[in-house]
Amino acid sequence: MTPRLPITIASLLLTLLALASCSTQPYTTSCPEGGVAAGLPQCPPMGAVADVEIDEQYALRNFYHPQKGEQDLIELSKQVDLPRLPARGKILGTSAEAALDSLAAKLWMIEHAEHTIDMMYYIYKNDLIGLGLMGALCDAVVRGVDVRFMVDSIGSISLPRSSLRALATCAEEAGFMRNAAGELTTRRARLQVVVFNPLSKLLANANRRSHDKLIIVDGMFPDKAALITGGRNISVDYYGVDKNGAPNADTYRDTEILLRDGAVQGEGELGLGELTEHYFTVLFLFKDNAYQKPLKTEQARSIYRRERATAQASLARLKALPAMQQHMAHMPTFMTTGLAEAKVLLAHELANLTDSKPVSNATGNISNNPNSIVYVLQQIGEIKPQREQVRYVSPYLFLARYEGKGGEVLLDEAENTLAWLNANPGATLEIVTNSILTSDNFSAQSIIDMETAPRLLLDEETRAAWLAAKESGSDLPELVTSQRWLEQVNNPRIRIYQTGGIDSVLLPGGTVHYGKMHAKYVVGTSLAFVGTSNFDYRSRLFNNEMGYFFQSPQLIDALNVEFDDLKATSYLWGTPEWFAMRQQVMQLSGVKGSSSRKQRGIYRMLKSLGLDWLF
Repeated sequence: MTPRLPITIASLLLTLLALASCSTQPYTTSCPEGGVAAGLPQCPPMGAVADVEIDEQYALRNFYHPQKGEQDLIELSKQVDLPRLPARGKILGTSAEAALDSLAAKLWMIEHAEHTIDMMYYIYKNDLIGLGLMGALCDAVVRGVDVRFMVDSIGSISLPRSSLRALATCAEEAGFMRNAAGELTTRRARLQVVVFNPLSKLLANANRRSHDKLIIVDGMFPDKAALITGGRNISVDYYGVDKNGAPNADTYRDTEILLRDGAVQGEGELGLGELTEHYFTVLFLFKDNAYQKPLKTEQARSIYRRERATAQASLARLKALPAMQQHMAHMPTFMTTGLAEAKVLLAHELANLTDSKPVSNATGNISNNPNSIVYVLQQIGEIKPQREQVRYVSPYLFLARYEGKGGEVLLDEAENTLAWLNANPGATLEIVTNSILTSDNFSAQSIIDMETAPRLLLDEETRAAWLAAKESGSDLPELVTSQRWLEQVNNPRIRIYQTGGIDSVLLPGGTVHYGKMHAKYVVGTSLAFVGTSNFDYRSRLFNNEMGYFFQSPQLIDALNVEFDDLKATSYLWGTPEWFAMRQQVMQLSGVKGSSSRKQRGIYRMLKSLGLDWLF
């Protein structure tokens, strides 16, 4: 018997289709007899077929502004019973070669998409890579691929709106979509460009952001679907090249997961690509998004033509780079072989976009969203086996603590973690995060060094002494060389590593490039997660985030290799080696040295003003 979709999934899809079918933006075109032959390129060519499945997909993918009184898709998505789905995947890790594989895979996916492309990125820059991928998207819609493209208005604030509107004009030369059999259909491809929650909109909430980094191609076609998500945004900062395409060792060290649909169990069964495309649709239709419509003035059209030419030139330059040619050459094999079998669960923080009282009702909001990344992690935390090995990687890892109106503690992740370790003597916790050397966010780093690590490693008295100490005073050396301190920071069951080393090129005489650690994942003994969440307060309470939990021995092994590589280029927090690096950073001139010297003051200011919730 063909498995039935969970009723809540079916309800979501029916709601999406019903709303799309009454969209205020029409998706059909009346064409007189003769079509293209009559000089009307918007009309389908002779012999094009009307395909019911393509018509339905076309409606589902259409942007519109939700009307008052319509079903709230975010609210519905909170309760959707997301299934565990079969998939095949591989990890795109932190090495320079893996970063180039990631870029080549994205470009290859765009150039080989046959039906649809969906892209959403928090940071998207109009540099060599950003413009090059725009050129590829333009080519895709011309050959008949239906494209949806979305960027966050704050994360991509440097991306000119003229670039987005220029991209949208590519749809003027769009070809016609093909169905599963490869036949031309009567549906003309589109390139719909949307800005997520722009501040230019009346009553815009600047704190509700989409932190997604996601590309999906051919999501509705299980034998072709492919997607990538994780930490990497779209700019040269993430792929090991500079603005001219030359190798750049000072780049973000990041991690992503590439997933393709697994074996189909029965006709009509939901695939991972299809589910992820529906997730994208919910985000795409968020009520405060802004559709980017090209202006019709001749001045604007001239700018669009110039920007499209720049995008095509950037695409040609990108593909001409020797490193890219090498990596693109092996993409047909890379995308189809070496993929590990997995059971996958999509998780997200869509509820953060509409939840009220995000700080004061944090625990209540989480409990009302069983698809939340944080909710799933909490549920897993309650059933971890006694000998579980848990490893976290995050550039800005916080440990949440929420209190009620009367000051009662509603949640304290540090205490819960320590209680779990005490109850399970075979369990261990390892963390890799940034140091003041490798971090690009000195506010978040102050919370890590003054709160996250001390709450896990230090007893109450030692923690108070650490917070009260002065880096330049005699009390600090006495504290951190004491037997009590050394025993606590060398806890064999809690290991907190911070990336970097005293041989960094940023320090006098150094020769090693450590980059900036930007990866976000969790690895357990039998379950892991890769996604976009930093596990800081902003990720937990305000941003939408997404990612995948999965069971797969091979993928877990691959993540453990990545973790060990990061650990090998790190120091344990609070050890003499860590302090030696810290002292060298504090002697630097500029913002990095100054912010490091003032770290305790920055932390106290954030806490006293309640600004730690915004990092």
